[in-house]
Amino acid sequence: MRSNRESGFGRYDIMMIPQEREKYPAIIIEFKVCSRMKKETLEEAVQSALNQITEKNYDADLLAQGIPAERIRHYGFAFEGKKVLIGQGKLEG
Repeated sequence: MRSNRESGFGRYDIMMIPQEREKYPAIIIEFKVCSRMKKETLEEAVQSALNQITEKNYDADLLAQGIPAERIRHYGFAFEGKKVLIGQGKLEG
């Protein structure tokens, strides 16, 4: 597990690289807190997190290690007080 390291064009929040790569997917997680000033919804914050993973190419490190795109999963976590919403995506290859 790695946290806040550079990959692609930015820093991801969490990256999990499985020891058994054929059995388990690699995972990239991005966290967002809803902005009350922007009147952002949990759904919008989750989508923002997933978009950030894609736009900043956080998959670059995993792909460079030989992990195929179909074995990489993206998760966006959005928080608003005690509420949380989680969304899932994957690298389009």
